[in-house]
Amino acid sequence: MAISAQSFYANSIYERLVAGLEIEFGSDAAAALAERFIDAEGADFHWEARLRERCLGAYESLEEEAELLERVAVLGWLGDRWFVAVLIIDDRHEAQAMLGLRRFEERIDAEGAFATLH
Repeated sequence: MAISAQSFYANSIYERLVAGLEIEFGSDAAAALAERFIDAEGADFHWEARLRERCLGAYESLEEEAELLERVAVLGWLGDRWFVAVLIIDDRHEAQAMLGLRRFEERIDAEGAFATLH
């Protein structure tokens, strides 16, 4: 299987995070700390690691002066697993929140889940 440039970039996000943490905290702690960073900033990391995206429609906010938001399904690779997520994206195309996340060992399972998101 050939590795696409987008796939390489998505995988390098995790590798760069781990490498930076290894410099600061050592190799023993880097992977565990990377998982904590990803958990804390999940929407941003999963948005940056996406390989495919599909708009699911507008997201209605309850705030009076809410900006234009969209629900977007994403499929990607982060760390050592495939994932499918539903993210809220603003009009600047930046992730604001993650509504759901599923992780998969196999790409085919992630692609099947991605196809059924609505």
